[in-house]
Amino acid sequence: MSKTADTPLPEAAEPLSTAAEPRIPDPGRWKALAFIALAQLMVVLDATIVNIALPSAQTDLGISEGNKQWVITAYALAFGGLLLFGGRIADLWGRKRTFVVGLVGFALASALGGAAQNEAMMFGSRALQGVFGALLAPAALSLLAVMFTDAKERAKAFGIYGAIAGGGGAVGLILGGFLTEYLNWRWTFFVNIPFAVIAAAGAYFVIREPSGARNRSPLDIPGVVLSTLGLVALVYGFTRAESAGWSDGLTVGMFVAAAVLLLAFVVTESRVRSPLLPLRVLTERNRGGVYLSLGLAIIAMFGLFLFLTYYLQIVKGYSPVRTGFAFLPMIAGMITGSTQIGTRLMTRVPPRLLMGPGFLVAAVGMLLLTQLDLDTSYAAVILPGMLLLGLGMGTAFMPAMSLATHGIEPRDAGVASAMVNTSQQVGGAIGTALLNTIAAGATTAYVADHAARATDPKLLELQAMVNGFASAIWWAVGILIAAAAVAAVLINTGRPGTGAGGGGTGGASGASGTSDASDGSTEGSEDEFRIPVIAH
Repeated sequence: MSKTADTPLPEAAEPLSTAAEPRIPDPGRWKALAFIALAQLMVVLDATIVNIALPSAQTDLGISEGNKQWVITAYALAFGGLLLFGGRIADLWGRKRTFVVGLVGFALASALGGAAQNEAMMFGSRALQGVFGALLAPAALSLLAVMFTDAKERAKAFGIYGAIAGGGGAVGLILGGFLTEYLNWRWTFFVNIPFAVIAAAGAYFVIREPSGARNRSPLDIPGVVLSTLGLVALVYGFTRAESAGWSDGLTVGMFVAAAVLLLAFVVTESRVRSPLLPLRVLTERNRGGVYLSLGLAIIAMFGLFLFLTYYLQIVKGYSPVRTGFAFLPMIAGMITGSTQIGTRLMTRVPPRLLMGPGFLVAAVGMLLLTQLDLDTSYAAVILPGMLLLGLGMGTAFMPAMSLATHGIEPRDAGVASAMVNTSQQVGGAIGTALLNTIAAGATTAYVADHAARATDPKLLELQAMVNGFASAIWWAVGILIAAAAVAAVLINTGRPGTGAGGGGTGGASGASGTSDASDGSTEGSEDEFRIPVIAH
């Protein structure tokens, strides 16, 4: 990286501690982690719990078939579009304050959704959940980044956070099944309220944000407008492609608009004095590698959640609750990979040696699931496939979450954390639309090829559906292999506590200076303005 691209402007933030000044760890950091993890669990649960409740809510509220997608889309647009803005607000306003406000707002929006009497109230509540989620998610991750500075403690903290981020979606399927089947779909919204209240109260009394870590530079209004509109156009383009097709005029228009707006955003950020997203956050190769590889992995994973849910309920005849429990092996694998493998090895080996192999193990699990058929055994194929998928993802997610904010200036922690969530949100939108479109195309082709010889139309429909799922999962395997390749090639930082980085470069920029790959020189001047997170 060039020095001009990554050197911060000291006048844009409050004075920070120097690299030579020791910082006493916050004695309440582990208690704080519990409340941060609880809030993260709530946000991740909400992403899948509503999917289980959607059919019942659609019937009760009279939501048309054409409008039902807006229960999901309204949340995705607000959340994905405002994440960078939310991260910048956290840096400007204070992460603790932003975190608490996000929790309170999310609880109120959830109450509105649970009390919805018509589709307008439902869509509005989901959009509000997205708005406050965009405040909450980057604030949570950036709090961890600035509170846990010891390498081993940071590994444990991000291990817990990574397990929740990876496995929470599957937990949402279980909880959503229970609440919908035994209570009422409205409880899939109301359940957020106790989560939010406990997390907000705990955060208010326990979290002590380190001083001197805010970025009080003026808000980049053009950057806010361009990034928000660009991300909304991108997410909506992929969401619309799922239902209207890739050649639809509005779909194509959304992609063109997104490209123009995001390009204008990059140009703007390179020229303004106090950018919304400092390009140094993106151009550091390790963080860039994390954002790209995580986004690719989420593309594969979100598509699989959708396919397995339909396969288990429609083809296998599982109830919502039984479907949720069928995902337990994936959760167990994620927790094991994140807290046992990732956490234990994070301080001993370079991150790429966890992320690359982790994504490859997940690809092997996904490969097993390409064998889905009408009579596929859960114990012989689906269970080991989900175990390997969870194990690999958990192992890769933990160092990825940690490295995404590693070496970042404290004043940029919020927006760097927002980029993690943005890559996941956009990856989820792409994965759902892309893989579902591939599956639908394969299903249609199968019906066309076999319709003349079919004797049972219902059986043909199920066989075609499963064939479509298997075809799309093959693509997911390839995407996970691509994620592993990105991690192996771009991420070159060494293990915590060493000065060596892979490929002859130093660690992530900002830890103790940025090494230049061309000559091995160290830009030590950056140390004046940065607090080391993990020393390299």
